[in-house]
Amino acid sequence: MAVEPVILVVGSVNMDLVVRSQHMPTPGETVLGDNFKTSPGGKGANQAVAVARLGGNCRMIGRVGDDSFGKDLLGNLKFEGVDCEGIQITPDAPSGTAMIIVDARGENSIVVASGANFMVTPDDVYSREEMFKQAAIVLLQLELPVTAVRAAIDLARKHGKKVILDPAPAIKQFPPELYQVDIISPNVSEAEILTGKKAVETKADKMAASDLIARGAKAAVLKLGQRGSLVVTSDGHFYTVGPFYVNVIDTTAAGDAFTAALALSVARGHDLRSAARIANAAGALACTKFGAQSAMPTAYEVKVLMADQKND
Repeated sequence: MAVEPVILVVGSVNMDLVVRSQHMPTPGETVLGDNFKTSPGGKGANQAVAVARLGGNCRMIGRVGDDSFGKDLLGNLKFEGVDCEGIQITPDAPSGTAMIIVDARGENSIVVASGANFMVTPDDVYSREEMFKQAAIVLLQLELPVTAVRAAIDLARKHGKKVILDPAPAIKQFPPELYQVDIISPNVSEAEILTGKKAVETKADKMAASDLIARGAKAAVLKLGQRGSLVVTSDGHFYTVGPFYVNVIDTTAAGDAFTAALALSVARGHDLRSAARIANAAGALACTKFGAQSAMPTAYEVKVLMADQKND
């Protein structure tokens, strides 16, 4: 049996505080919600769990607080099969939390209190250089300090490892060096923040993706939601990849499922077009369940959906 490649996630670990509401409150408005629950989340941890559920070998670098949330978050990651050796417990710091409202259509609005996540330092990354040597792909997001993300890119480059960046949450003053990755994979709103180009139809999608390539990325994979995804490479190839149709319950962490599946598929040797199709299926399945890590699909679920819906 072939040994699974290691996906190294350097990212955030949060506890999600989730409530459902008929609609998003407007400024000054109070609305009644229901189904409140706490659920393990954080873009980095979501992606790590997704890699593990898809059958991958995942290791993670990050921080949690020395509190009850931190203990629960670490326990859940270990239960899911994620190697947590690189996750530190941070004294006198709260674990990261995210306040999430999910409306009747399954769309969400999120506010994150970073807590221990924003105490991840470049030294945390550089001191774990051995983990980079053993990785096939380094998977990054932007819920950590930019200095830590930059350090992870530097170490990955030093050891010849592929880097996939999910630029979420996107920032307008995006450091140019963060574009120097193998694959950048924003959703449409993040692509607009980064490039100023609104991705609303195929021509606009290509313009936004091409802009990301021009800024230094070797490839861009745009997450287009109900329109599927778009793959653009530095050699000028464009591939549109069709969506999978599911009953949407909650879109929280759908992008994380997508990016995790993309990373694992690339590590396993799939070309970007095939990897994006697998990622589309994983992202769609994440929308069919409530929550973040609890909604991450298994390899079997992805296989069944792809067999049921031939979207090539």
